Amino acid sequence: MSIITSRENKWLKLFRAALRGSGPETGEPIGVEGPKLVEDALRSGLEVEALLVSESAERHAESILRAAGETDAGISRSRILRTTDKLFRSVSGTDAPQGVAALFQPRDWTLEDALRGAGEMREAAPLAVVLAEIQDPGNVGTILRSAEAFGATGVVSTRGAADPWSPKGLRASAGAALRLPVLRGMAIPVLLAQLRMARVKIYATSAASHADASDRGAFAAQADLREPAAIFIGNEGAGLSQEIIRAADAVISIPIRANVESLNAGVAASIVLYEAAKQRQSEVRVWTK
Repeated sequence: MSIITSRENKWLKLFRAALRGSGPETGEPIGVEGPKLVEDALRSGLEVEALLVSESAERHAESILRAAGETDAGISRSRILRTTDKLFRSVSGTDAPQGVAALFQPRDWTLEDALRGAGEMREAAPLAVVLAEIQDPGNVGTILRSAEAFGATGVVSTRGAADPWSPKGLRASAGAALRLPVLRGMAIPVLLAQLRMARVKIYATSAASHADASDRGAFAAQADLREPAAIFIGNEGAGLSQEIIRAADAVISIPIRANVESLNAGVAASIVLYEAAKQRQSEVRVWTK
């Protein structure tokens, strides 16, 4: 295979846009960088569009091609691309490039997938995490990593949230964003209505004190997270909108010391997801609509 030596090569332009962007638009591929993440994406069943390997990273090619060979689609030889270390650095989205990247066709997930889960999670009661306008892709990735670790069935990001499939989000999720059902860019009113129709309880996380909770008793110090649930995690600065708070079946607040203003969004989500996993371990429930 010849080595790509032009910065203006069409494939390098595609890789540059994918690996340095804020996430794929509709119809665009997901950019994945690093040998481990590329192998994870292949083993998760994503279809690869192209593989790019730098000269010094060809030692990683064998295991990646082996993983590709174990998939149904595999990878066309014409889509295995080589380039120089210098040009790879020009498309990379990291400070220390590992010389391997790939473009993958994203799955077309639905809300039903996020509620049903994938693989072994399909028989569990829905436990969806909603990223409500969370701005930091690092927080987004952390939440997805915890969501997978603690048995969430899927993740929904609302309009205005950082993209779970952005390069930074993917790295922070340690590949969870490639394995979990992820639905991006939903409008909040539409999501709330569909969760109601699916009979999924809506839980809002909040830093509010007991005195701030609504008089209809929405505040829940002990939420029952064994039933079908959607946990909304709010924006780092503004938290959740009043639209979500009003629609919630309950508001979950994590007890913290009075002199601490709030928890990081990723930390708060992880604590709530751990509590959900702990509750669900004591009782297995199968969801039927």
